[in-house]
Amino acid sequence: FPAGVIGSTLENLKASAAGENFEHTRMYPGFAKTAREEGFDDIADIFTAIAVAEKQHEKRYNDLSANVEKGQVFKRETEVVWRCRNCGYIHRGKEAPDTCPACAHPQAHFELLGENY
Repeated sequence: FPAGVIGSTLENLKASAAGENFEHTRMYPGFAKTAREEGFDDIADIFTAIAVAEKQHEKRYNDLSANVEKGQVFKRETEVVWRCRNCGYIHRGKEAPDTCPACAHPQAHFELLGENY
């Protein structure tokens, strides 16, 4: 979205956020309205629920865009826990390592550790 265009990471995130905005503000509400008008209330409810997910997708893309713009993709102002997605190595610090000391994968393989289980 848009097909055939390869932009920068920031451009792609912003285009994706715009697409998600369209989906949750116009597309799925329109589908729900049509379904309801045609007597398909259960389907309308599903489209309405999908719009909720699309709104969260827009927020995520906007938050990621802000991290790119601020140079905070692999940096934080306070100490956090980073995890290598390749091997699981854990690093505590304000920045993800340039390379993983355990498996030598580049910084791009690090993410913030999520312990929401």
